[in-house]
Amino acid sequence: MGLIVRSPGLLTTVQDGGRAGYRAIGVTAGGAMDEAAFRTANLLVGNPEGAAALEMTLAGAELEAADDLLIAVTGAEMQPAADGGRLPFRRPVWVRRGTVIRFGRAARGCRAYVAVAGGIAVPPVLGGRGTDIRAGFGGADGRPLRAGDALPAGAPSAWAAAWAAALAAEAAASGRSWAAPGWCALPEGFAGGGSARDAADGVVLRAVPSADPEAFTAEARERFFREPYTAAPDSDRMGVRLNGPPLELAVRTEMRSRGVLPGTVQVPAGGQPIVLGADCQTTGGYPVIAHVAAVDLPLLAQLRPGDRVRFRPIGVDEAHRLLLRREAELRLLAAGIRCRRPNR
Repeated sequence: MGLIVRSPGLLTTVQDGGRAGYRAIGVTAGGAMDEAAFRTANLLVGNPEGAAALEMTLAGAELEAADDLLIAVTGAEMQPAADGGRLPFRRPVWVRRGTVIRFGRAARGCRAYVAVAGGIAVPPVLGGRGTDIRAGFGGADGRPLRAGDALPAGAPSAWAAAWAAALAAEAAASGRSWAAPGWCALPEGFAGGGSARDAADGVVLRAVPSADPEAFTAEARERFFREPYTAAPDSDRMGVRLNGPPLELAVRTEMRSRGVLPGTVQVPAGGQPIVLGADCQTTGGYPVIAHVAAVDLPLLAQLRPGDRVRFRPIGVDEAHRLLLRREAELRLLAAGIRCRRPNR
């Protein structure tokens, strides 16, 4: 056994790297909203990057370690605490069996991730362990976690086992229920360079203008990249709804449905954009004004209701270059973590 849920917080689910290969039959890929934070958490406990972990939204959970565990917390700042002290962020942390880990409300960002060495070992469905709430499968019976849920952990890697043993000895010597090394992953995540998480006018998301220019007036296409928007309270994993200057459609008839992906910016008849998220549908008929670059989807995932956001146009080639740069950064992070050994 790995973790016991004592309180689930606002919305806590099991998520993984997503289900590949089923969009053609209408099954969304799903997976963690903030891919960079999620993958970093797994790297910090020696897991494959797509191993199942917990995703918490806005207000965190209260979890009990059912075994001695090596965990890592990344993403939104939810002030994890145990044994009367604040748990380190973006580091591997060993916690003793019976330790209760409490998370607060997010002081910054929207979603936090808790990875456990060995991964959350719920049964896979269609090749993935992540929760698809709308379809009702994956994770804990296809639903958000609730009090009393017991989440098993898989077998840790040799790297994780070595760090767990060393940190357990350190905790025993200090009389604490947890211990962590002095090193950590970089605090700012992987934005790929050139984007802004805390710009004066809000988060800046780089986006590729869509192939539907005829669906919008010239003024609407210009306004989308000029005016600020705010994230609406009814945003969720399916999409971040935006409030701002409405975008006038040049076409009033419903368009033929086509495939959509996370990052697609749809504009319904009311003119308020929706940026699709990890749990988005596989097809849609609303006009599309832009596609947020994949490298900036982690920034989208951390938008809170009321946050300001602007869009900056980029080309497809730049979007590809930025994504490759982020992947190179993650490879360097993975190599650096693997090189870390206890007592070195």
